[in-house]
Amino acid sequence: MASSSSPAPLLGPAEFADEQRIDTILVDHALQGIRIQVLLRLLLSVFVLLAVALQPPAYAAGVCIVIAALYVAWCLLGVLLAPRAGMLAIRFAWLTVFVDLVVLVAVTAVASQSDQISWTTDVLVAGFALLPMIAAIGMRPLVCAAVVVPTVAVYFVANAIARVPNGRPWSVILLSTAVIGVLALGAVLLSRLQRSRVVTIGSLAAERSRLLDDVMQIEQRERRDLAEHLHDGALQYVLGARQELAALGDNGRDSESIARIDEALRESARLLRSTLGELHPAVLEQAGLAVALTDLARSVEHRTSLTVTVDTAGWPDDRRTPVDPVLFATARELLTNVVKHARATAVDLTAEADEGMARIVVVDDGVGVDPAQLDRRVAGGHIGLASRRVRLEGQGGTLRVGPHPRGGTVAIAEIPLPRP
Repeated sequence: MASSSSPAPLLGPAEFADEQRIDTILVDHALQGIRIQVLLRLLLSVFVLLAVALQPPAYAAGVCIVIAALYVAWCLLGVLLAPRAGMLAIRFAWLTVFVDLVVLVAVTAVASQSDQISWTTDVLVAGFALLPMIAAIGMRPLVCAAVVVPTVAVYFVANAIARVPNGRPWSVILLSTAVIGVLALGAVLLSRLQRSRVVTIGSLAAERSRLLDDVMQIEQRERRDLAEHLHDGALQYVLGARQELAALGDNGRDSESIARIDEALRESARLLRSTLGELHPAVLEQAGLAVALTDLARSVEHRTSLTVTVDTAGWPDDRRTPVDPVLFATARELLTNVVKHARATAVDLTAEADEGMARIVVVDDGVGVDPAQLDRRVAGGHIGLASRRVRLEGQGGTLRVGPHPRGGTVAIAEIPLPRP
């Protein structure tokens, strides 16, 4: 029976707001938009001040200059506060667009009160073309429409008021208003398109993150199943064989040969237990990451000639986080790479958490690392580090591997800690 599948619908902001990495993407994008808005607003305020200063209106020129100067001060304050406001700026930045509209309307209305010929209004109305651009950046189509519609109306009214003293024909006013109208429509459509793109990117990134989580859960389940099979199968046979050898030794049979076989089986049992601990570290669930990393280091020391120094002072023993399995798997992969490729004699393994970030640092005294060599390993099918990097990045983290200033290699894995 054939079955057809359709692609999953794209998620909206509400669906992936709890995805930390996706939330970071959206916040960064919104903050970039606010910075552009602040820049355009500052340029607009300078334009308004220059317009009333270089072409002062015939009526209430002082009032217009005061309004323009206050507007410049307001925009400069925004330049200073916007980078520090963070989420507050994202939530309320759209209100500042209405301030732009009110200021431009006020200055234009005051400047157009005189019946004498004045170019101030003609210059000021050109600034209305910037308002749709500022509104379009905010990714709020409804807010953009609420700004650009009155912008077009005020632009037409201001030109109509200045028509008699400045002698502008209706055809010119209507055509210029139509141009502003097209800009306004384009701004609304651009705002909608920009929002759609961000939602699409966020949805795809959220889906990628969830697929990576599924892959990690599958890997952990496979490791657990393999550990159970080894424990219930091979290890039990080894332990049973040792018991049989012990019985033979008690009967006085070739005790020296039996002792050698017993030592080989004892070592096999130890290696099996070590492998079981690395495949499915029960201690990670029971005692936490700090203890699990210490056990991992001891396991590496037992089967290699490496000296592994573990520093978990920055990670309390009783701390449990959802990213513990990712950090442990990353540390295990990094130590495996040191054993296979570094030709090192000593390794420092550090786990720490600060400022909302969890961090694993592995430093060895081996031959160092060449980025080109890492690429060749990936091309040759050695994807352990590459897969770890992808899984860390899927949760908003990073993995950096490079030469240490004092020789050897340093690897730093970071991942954001989930919000409490």
